[in-house]
Amino acid sequence: MIKFTRFFITFLLAIIVIQARAQSTATTSSPYSRYGLGDQYSLALPQTIGMGGLGAAINSSNGYWYYNINPVNPASYSTLHLTVVDIGLYGSALTLNQTGQVKQSNGNFRINHVAFAFPVTKRSALSFGVQPYTQLGYNYKTTQKNFGTGSSADTNTVNYIYSGNGGLTKAYIGYGFGIGHLSLGGNVSYIFGKTQQFSSTEVPALFGTLNSTVENTYSTGGINYDYGAQYTIDLSTSKHIVLGYSASANTKLTSQYSYVVSQYTYDNSGNQKPALDTLIYTKNPKTKIQLPQINHFGLTFVNDAKYMVGAEYTMSNWSTFSIGGVNQGLQDSKTYNIGAQITPNINALNNYWATIDYRIGFIYDQSYIIVNDPATNTNTNIKSYAVTFGLGLPLRPSNDHNGFYKINFAAEVGRRGTLDNGLVKENYVNLHLGFTLNDAGWFRKYKLQ
Repeated sequence: MIKFTRFFITFLLAIIVIQARAQSTATTSSPYSRYGLGDQYSLALPQTIGMGGLGAAINSSNGYWYYNINPVNPASYSTLHLTVVDIGLYGSALTLNQTGQVKQSNGNFRINHVAFAFPVTKRSALSFGVQPYTQLGYNYKTTQKNFGTGSSADTNTVNYIYSGNGGLTKAYIGYGFGIGHLSLGGNVSYIFGKTQQFSSTEVPALFGTLNSTVENTYSTGGINYDYGAQYTIDLSTSKHIVLGYSASANTKLTSQYSYVVSQYTYDNSGNQKPALDTLIYTKNPKTKIQLPQINHFGLTFVNDAKYMVGAEYTMSNWSTFSIGGVNQGLQDSKTYNIGAQITPNINALNNYWATIDYRIGFIYDQSYIIVNDPATNTNTNIKSYAVTFGLGLPLRPSNDHNGFYKINFAAEVGRRGTLDNGLVKENYVNLHLGFTLNDAGWFRKYKLQ
């Protein structure tokens, strides 16, 4: 009964996160999230985010007492020998800079993930969980003088306001198994959610003019697949090299698209009134969203229970991304990750600081976003750079020594975009906090004496 209750509580937490994500408003504030499906989130958990977001060649066969779930490569599940529960929080602080504009600062916070795994045999394990997949969140305004005509006789100013919110969530279940030095695994995921984008035109100084807004809504859902492999080369009894590959398949999601054009005004206090009328309402037949193929290649060197260093390369063919058969004009992206972790002395009894995992890493991303400046016909690639660091803080084990706990903290400090060609440069700090439970008693069979 106790084991069933534990499982039920974990499952309930997963459902809560699903509902929170499905009903949430934007938890990002980036103008670059308007491209594609929104800001794309890594499947990495705080344990590996602190190491530069490594994942393809990371598993738990490294002599540590603690086991971590790694959804980036489901082949890693084969090394889990205890039941693992991981619940995470996410917070961010973002500052937007643009030439000639006042700096804007935004902050966001949310429940990030719930992941669960348990061993099935000595060399295999099952995992399931819920994580964010993409997030849309932006709000900015451009202004044209002279009613957009260029005539000095017309003093009216036109405001063009663009905003968006929503996001997609990924719920997965996966299985990984090992044969000799080789591990294989796969996830089956359901990606779902709703995104909304608005574009409004306002003439604030011209009395009697009705403002108009165009609303585009996508309700999306569909199946996606992740798969991976890892191969371990033993250099000695304690030193190993892990080669890893994982991928997310270029499956298609189903999306219901609606298009609404309405008119509105403001009251005397400057608050927007409900729409006066709807000029156009169109609910199109369901269409398909073509996802890109995403490939991760990783290499890790591990010295059991002491340190690990690794590097990873990710390539994603976003140039094939399309909605309703229409290519969205994105480019293929490339991401480079390097990272390391060191634990001074995991067995230290009188020095807590020596038992902590210390992590550091670096991320360089040439994103799928390419922005064209119509004035100069110049294309600008949007790139980002981030330094990461993290801590794995072990907690006191349970009284029966069946449960082991750890708090994993990670931070990303980075920059995205540029001030060139009138674009926006973002400085951001992303914070990740994970609570990890390892338990040997959930599925243990007890014998009565």
